[in-house]
Amino acid sequence: MELNRRTVIAGAAAAGIAATALGSGTAEAASGGRKPVRESFGKLADGTKIYRWSLENGGTRLKVLNWGGVVQTLELPDRRGHYANVVNGFDNIDDYVAKSPYFGALIGRYGNRIGKGQFTLDGKTYQLSVNDGVNSLHGGSQGFDKHVWDVEPFVKGSDVGLVLHYTSIDGEMGYPGTLKAKVTYTLTRRGEWIIDYHATTDKATVVNLTSHVYWNLAGEGSGTVEDHELTIAAGRYTPTDSGLIPTGELATVRGTPFDFRETKTIGRDIRAGHAQQVQAKGFDHNWVLDKGITAKPEHIATLRDPRSGRTLKIATDQPGLQFYSGNFLDGTLTGTGGRTYRQGDALCLETQHFPDSPNHANFPSTVLRPGQVYRTRTVHSFGA
Repeated sequence: MELNRRTVIAGAAAAGIAATALGSGTAEAASGGRKPVRESFGKLADGTKIYRWSLENGGTRLKVLNWGGVVQTLELPDRRGHYANVVNGFDNIDDYVAKSPYFGALIGRYGNRIGKGQFTLDGKTYQLSVNDGVNSLHGGSQGFDKHVWDVEPFVKGSDVGLVLHYTSIDGEMGYPGTLKAKVTYTLTRRGEWIIDYHATTDKATVVNLTSHVYWNLAGEGSGTVEDHELTIAAGRYTPTDSGLIPTGELATVRGTPFDFRETKTIGRDIRAGHAQQVQAKGFDHNWVLDKGITAKPEHIATLRDPRSGRTLKIATDQPGLQFYSGNFLDGTLTGTGGRTYRQGDALCLETQHFPDSPNHANFPSTVLRPGQVYRTRTVHSFGA
C-alpha cells in the first residue's frame, strides 16, 4: 500500500492579528502582530549556536528552539485570564541534549516504534538505528529531535509563525532516501497552534512525522494530570506486545479502560489492571481514529483541566493518535519552573500514522515515493 496523497485545506483565521504583551500575567486586548523575536539559548558542545523564537497571537504564547524544533514553552490563560506554561521542558540546552524524553520535539523520520528496527520495502530489508530495547523509537538514536533545524520566521496576514527545515540524508539512521522535511508552526488570530508537515524524497522510504509535546493544562510542574478529562473519537486501538510493538490487531475499546468515547478523567481507569496497561505502566497506545484519513483536519480529541478551566481540542487528517500518560517520568528531571516531573505529571497526544506500519499490511501505509508529497496538518485549539 502507498501513502495516501492528500491536499490539506487551510483552516486559517480571518484577517487581523490579535496579540498580547509578552510577559504579562493576564490576557489583554488585541494590539497588533509582530514578527517572532529571536534570542540566544546557549551553544552545543561543538560551538553551534542554539536560538529561541518567541511568538504570540490570539492570546497564545509560544517559544520554540531550533534544536529539534522543540516547543520549550506554551503559555495559555485560565478562566480568570491568568497565564501559565502548560508544556514540559527545560531552561537550558544541555538538559535537552543529555536528558530529554522528547519534550516538545519534532519527531522523525518515523514517529513511534518500528519492531526490531527493521522493515522491508520493494524487496529490500532495511536495518534502522535501535534505541528502545531491540526496537527503533522516534527515528532512532539521532532522530529529528536531535538536530538543528533552519528556521524562517514570518508574519502573513493574520498569522505569525515559523517555517523549519531539515534535510535527512540517504542512510541516516538506516532510512533510505534523502528526505527534505519542512514543518510550519502557525499561531492564528484565534490563538490556534497549527502544525503543517511537508516532506519529499528522492528514493522510496517510509515517513511518519509528529510532535511530542507533554501537556499539563493546570501548569507545567503543577502535579498530576490524572484529574484531566479526556475524550477520544476512536472505537478501536492497537494492542501491543511486551515491547510496545503493535500485534496487528485492531481491538475494540468497548468494555476496556481504553474507551474514551465519552469524556472521563484519565485517572478513573488508569489502574484498572488490564494486561495492556500493566505492560505499558499506564496508557501508551495508538487509538484508531473513527474518521480514518481525511482530506482536511477533523476534531478527534478534547482535553480539559477542571482546575484552571483550560481546554485543548485537537483536529487532524491523520488516522491515529498516540495517548501516552507520562508513565516513565520518574522525578529525576527538573523543568522550566524548577519543579521535578513525576509519573503522570504530563501527557502526550501525538497525531500520527500507526506504530510499526511498515510491518503490517493491514495498517495505513507510510510509504513515500519520489514525486509524491507527504503533507499533513494538526490543529490545536485552546480555550478556558
